[in-house]
Amino acid sequence: MRKIEKKGRGQTSLLLGLLALVIILMISLRYCSRPPGGAEKIRQPSGGDTVDVAISYSPMTLYRYADTLGGFSYDMLRLIAATGNFEFKFHPVTSMEQALEGLGTGLYDLVVADIAKTAGLDSSFEYTEDVYLDKQVLVQPKDSAGLMAVSSQLDLGGKEVWVEAASPALTRLKHLSEEMGDTIMVRTDNQYNSEQLFIMTALGEIPMAVVNELVARKLAPDYPSVDISTGISFTQFQSWITRASDRKLLDSLNAAISRFKSTGQYETLVNRYK
Repeated sequence: MRKIEKKGRGQTSLLLGLLALVIILMISLRYCSRPPGGAEKIRQPSGGDTVDVAISYSPMTLYRYADTLGGFSYDMLRLIAATGNFEFKFHPVTSMEQALEGLGTGLYDLVVADIAKTAGLDSSFEYTEDVYLDKQVLVQPKDSAGLMAVSSQLDLGGKEVWVEAASPALTRLKHLSEEMGDTIMVRTDNQYNSEQLFIMTALGEIPMAVVNELVARKLAPDYPSVDISTGISFTQFQSWITRASDRKLLDSLNAAISRFKSTGQYETLVNRYK
């Protein structure tokens, strides 16, 4: 699938990229290990009992609020770690594709992103117990009268729609295109996550995008010219991903997630981020 054409896009894409880079660098400097003496070296898995977590930058995973880091999954993992059964080391990543590649090579043990629990996951990976519920929505511009190009899924035929690389939305749009008997021109770029695609849609850099609803709802108040009312999927379980071969970690995480979901802390998190 083709990359975003830089020519004619203005400086907005460049600014978005620089903003994301600055945020990732700030977080990485604070939460990731540094080689002794400042020397550069290839990062290796932490080893021991440390769980290396590839976590994407998103309002529902990892986000900076003023001087504090937050995000539903980030907060949940820290609360689980507080029980003393896990030691998590966070590695911010810019895309699902990058995270899954690192998981496959053993650099990471757990991938945390906006991930719908759907069929089609590579057999070398495994979903954890579901963490929360979400669904996919269409992000598109609307005019001053509140009108937009797509009012239902059936209007997507012949339209260009952007999604994050390796997102489960790719499978959903493929099936939708087959059901409609019409082509949906799905575009991806592994440089951009869901939040950036939302902003690029709002700024007119791309025509429309599909992202998770909870992400869209967090961003929408700052971009009143964007509509997020058109659902693309049914409500889906959202999960994290481990290697299928790491059964011990998967079973331990599933037990920890199940226990945590029965607590008042979990309800507090859900109410904070919904």
